[in-house]
Amino acid sequence: MDERTLSLPDNLEAWLLVSQTPGIGSRYFQRLIDHFGTPENILSAPQAELGDLGIPQRTVQSLKKRSVADIEPTFAWLKQPGHYLITLANQNYPSLLKEIADPPPLLYLIGNSHLLNQPQIAIVGSRNPTPTGINNAREFASSLAAAGICITSGLADGIDGAAHTGALKAGETVAVMGTGPDRVYPSTHHELAHSIANRGLLVSEFPPGTPARADNFPRRNRIISGLSLGTLVIEAAVQSGSLITARLASEQGREVFAIPGSIHNPQARGCHALIRQGAKLVESAQDIVEELGALLGGMLVAEHGNTASNKRTSVQPPEDPDYRRLFDSMGYDPVSVDELITRTGLTAEAVSSMLLLLELEGHVSSAPGGLYCRTDTLASRSSGREST
Repeated sequence: MDERTLSLPDNLEAWLLVSQTPGIGSRYFQRLIDHFGTPENILSAPQAELGDLGIPQRTVQSLKKRSVADIEPTFAWLKQPGHYLITLANQNYPSLLKEIADPPPLLYLIGNSHLLNQPQIAIVGSRNPTPTGINNAREFASSLAAAGICITSGLADGIDGAAHTGALKAGETVAVMGTGPDRVYPSTHHELAHSIANRGLLVSEFPPGTPARADNFPRRNRIISGLSLGTLVIEAAVQSGSLITARLASEQGREVFAIPGSIHNPQARGCHALIRQGAKLVESAQDIVEELGALLGGMLVAEHGNTASNKRTSVQPPEDPDYRRLFDSMGYDPVSVDELITRTGLTAEAVSSMLLLLELEGHVSSAPGGLYCRTDTLASRSSGREST
């Protein structure tokens, strides 16, 4: 999109007055615009006619009391460099998002607005992931971004943040916010949000000044899935909000992908439930590229080649016999130091020292409770070694 296609509409004032009226969400807005045609007609409509469409009387009264002073903060926000606004009537409104049942009437943007219509994959998951979950989010996001796919997520702690970070290392990312575009939640992601604004895109349907509220985030989730060709879930408990995003993706006719995990990992149970319900099990980013090949029309392979194969680049673990014995005694589920001492016959001091070295070199990850397990990288390499 260039500056011309993002030029503000002549009737922007009417769009803002209606869309920012308390009580008029995306569904009521769609009902009103379908009936009246334009925001100006909505503002001038008789109260009785608005009520006949099922709009609550309190909301109708709020609409009639709106004034330009109510939307001045948005005009002030728009004057800042890199800040944009796009309405549902704009020709460059994201086509995939427009297909969902309740597309947001306006999108507030900071950064590279061109990314709105790029091929996107959503990556979501737990706010409290394991180290393996963080590694998977970064690796999948980096590999998919390197293949030319924009990574979309929700700027939350955990998997979301790791996905954005991984994507920025190799390509582009879109962060959909559950606040106004001038607020960052969680506050610990201020630096990440700044990086995304400079090298990616921040998106919100909420006007400037909107704080983080619990009911904002399910609304945000429908935009994450609505912008994307598919949604990948990386670690999610059975009550995770990430499963809401996956359900919305399925209802929107988009693909749902999930990474399996240990049966002992509570953060994997949501993914396992999704797989039982028909989500596609994936083990590498290339699985996603291949599944979406028809939708992407071969564009990614043609431009970037086979770059989404999740290549492993770290070195082999030490070949010292004691290190090999310790490594071979570890499974892919977390295990205690005491259990490793029993399995290997090594001393406690030796096991602790070797675990520290293996962790520093990225071969082993630690988990809460003093537990250790092989990293995903080692698991892949080890299985390959067994097959030769």
